[in-house]
Amino acid sequence: MTHITLIRHGQANTHATTAEDYDRLSDLGQQQAVWLGEYLRATKAEFDHVWAGDMSRHRATARGMGHEAPQIDARLNEFDYFTIARLAELEKDLPAPQSSEEFARNIPQLMEFWRDDAFPDAPERFADFEDRAQGAVDDILSTGGRALVVTSGGLISMVLRQVLRLDIPEMTRLMFLLRNSSLTEIEYVHGHLMLSVYNAVPHLAAPERVFAQTYI
Repeated sequence: MTHITLIRHGQANTHATTAEDYDRLSDLGQQQAVWLGEYLRATKAEFDHVWAGDMSRHRATARGMGHEAPQIDARLNEFDYFTIARLAELEKDLPAPQSSEEFARNIPQLMEFWRDDAFPDAPERFADFEDRAQGAVDDILSTGGRALVVTSGGLISMVLRQVLRLDIPEMTRLMFLLRNSSLTEIEYVHGHLMLSVYNAVPHLAAPERVFAQTYI
């Protein structure tokens, strides 16, 4: 059986307005990663392979968990939400969200515009994002065993879209709910990928750590 544990990175720079500014862990994000690593070691979780995206927040999360040299794969990187959101505002009059409530309302429309190739100047087509997510998962599966993968919420949501055959609204609802440093697990069983765990944060379950259950 092949098992993949997908980790969303720790909390990043929540006040960022560009992809570059966002790509660093906050102090809390660093602590979330440390707590997650401690939890996995305490529960004797073992992995045959450790992967991470090529972004600073992915590498820092892996290091905080105790993995200094994960296998880096840029296909596990997040899509450029900030650029696509600016294009949607300029070209489709879709205002950039100013709150989590606005983000929840706007992200399905944004993703549908992107899926339909409404932004010729987008840094990446939706279909290409979909293909690289699928390709990365296929290659990880081909290695067999148990894999730990540190990545981002958009990539995890895309993988869930493929595993669960989700349309955009359902995909974006899962994306919106993903906590920082959460675990989502998929397994390859009898020729099929199946979701076994979604968005778990057991390392943040103690009352004194509930404050650390962040989404952005």
